[in-house]
Amino acid sequence: MKTQFFSSIKKASREEKGEQSYLHASRASDLQHSRDRFWYRILEIFPGFLSWGTLALAIICSWLFPAPTAFFLLIFILYWLFRVLYFFFHLLAGYRKTKTHEKINWLKKLECLDVRDYTLQVAHWRDLYHLIVIPTAEEPYEILKETIAALQQTDYPKDRMIVVLAIEQRVGETARRKAQALKQKFGNSFAHFLVTEHPKDLPGEIAGKGANETWGTKIAQKEIIDAQEIPHEYVILTSLDADTVVLPGYLSCLTFHYVTTPNPTRNSYQPVPLFMNNIWNAPAISRLFAFSTTFWFIMNQQRPEKMSTFASHSMSLRALVDVGYKQVNFAVDDSRIFWQCFLHYNGDYGVQPLHYPVSMDANAAPTLLATVRNIYKQQRRWAYGVADVSYFLFGFCKKSEIPLRKKLSLSFDRIEAYWSWAVASPIMFFLGWLPLVLGGEEFRQTVLSYNLPRYTSFMLTFTLLGLVCSAYLAILVLPQRPMAVGRWKFLWLVGQWFVLPVIMVFFALPALDAQTRLLLGKYMGFWVTPKFRKNKK
Repeated sequence: MKTQFFSSIKKASREEKGEQSYLHASRASDLQHSRDRFWYRILEIFPGFLSWGTLALAIICSWLFPAPTAFFLLIFILYWLFRVLYFFFHLLAGYRKTKTHEKINWLKKLECLDVRDYTLQVAHWRDLYHLIVIPTAEEPYEILKETIAALQQTDYPKDRMIVVLAIEQRVGETARRKAQALKQKFGNSFAHFLVTEHPKDLPGEIAGKGANETWGTKIAQKEIIDAQEIPHEYVILTSLDADTVVLPGYLSCLTFHYVTTPNPTRNSYQPVPLFMNNIWNAPAISRLFAFSTTFWFIMNQQRPEKMSTFASHSMSLRALVDVGYKQVNFAVDDSRIFWQCFLHYNGDYGVQPLHYPVSMDANAAPTLLATVRNIYKQQRRWAYGVADVSYFLFGFCKKSEIPLRKKLSLSFDRIEAYWSWAVASPIMFFLGWLPLVLGGEEFRQTVLSYNLPRYTSFMLTFTLLGLVCSAYLAILVLPQRPMAVGRWKFLWLVGQWFVLPVIMVFFALPALDAQTRLLLGKYMGFWVTPKFRKNKK
């Protein structure tokens, strides 16, 4: 019976891939027609070509046309100065709204909400189920226990919560023992606690979170959701990273937004990821990356038109089934599912910001060198989301139903974001001096040559105000200082922000790496970020 069930899942996956196969393509070679493969490959090359072309052009123009290049560089740095101010105002507004949402009793708001105000055709919010899938590979037992315990402590009715712990067969008996221990501890805390085991080396899959999560979701859907004839619109699926700790009101907040958002099944729901679980014991470089990433997502909650899904997020099971589930052959599945839905629904799909935090681990390791290596690999995996550019550009060419204005706006925004990630820091901190070095003696005798380093230094120094503001916000979002952590470390948490300009250059390297791999056709697999907490035994 079990073998027959697994065979039915594989068959369903093959059928889903046959329909609109480009929606499940992870690379050019996945497409059926040679013409499609050719154009998709061109689109894969484009982001890396654009970034490397920009850097090469900056060097060549600094040599051949130093004066115009110097003017361009000054304008570019000035543009980024104003952009930093723009980002900061959004960050401040996002922070205030997040703190406001944290204080709201969302369960009470749900209970007081008139059914006539629902945007979903449901008799009562208690008819909604939360299907929470936690894909795990080698995460320690203690981390998983804390994640599930946080779900147990939420104020949402537990008889409407289905928890799926999705383990990997390739990890072996260790994963099974860990899963059984967790099921024994939490099995009676929810309506259902299901442990699924994703087989290794399935055809058409890469080993990673997306394939494991999809396997677990399909089993839960078949054995629980469909077996009990629960409408898919009544199921809110949450993809929960193994280290994600939710606050008690999170599911109630999510449910409130689900029943009040227009066309709720055509939206994903994105919390604010705070990388704070182990922040007090993480190295300085890890903290800077954690705060920078956290601030980016707080800011983006103010710009929902520019958002896509990331890490832990939620969506309707209806939408997930409609698009044929998450891709099992792509490394960055969390953002890709947004584009799958966007293309499938002809542009009628968005992301609803929750302005409500979930806490995750900062990237840390036992040694500083290992931490730097892990941060680089994690940033490179995130930056490999640039493969979405070729995916949605190809889809835009296929989908004439999507308005042209929306296509152009989204295309420019995403391409510019990945381009800036790769080249903005090198241009501002290194290439800004190239006209002086390569421009020749004639240029070095000009007034512009004399003033270029002064103007550049002044504008970059002015951005230090942004660092001071960021340090202040970092203090506000920090969790309470553990007793074992000395006060001097608190001061160091503030002082470390002045190292950020150096760290920003490090930000660009994994982005260039990821774009170069895509340009050369060296496709990336999924890399699992190792979890490490000094204060956990």
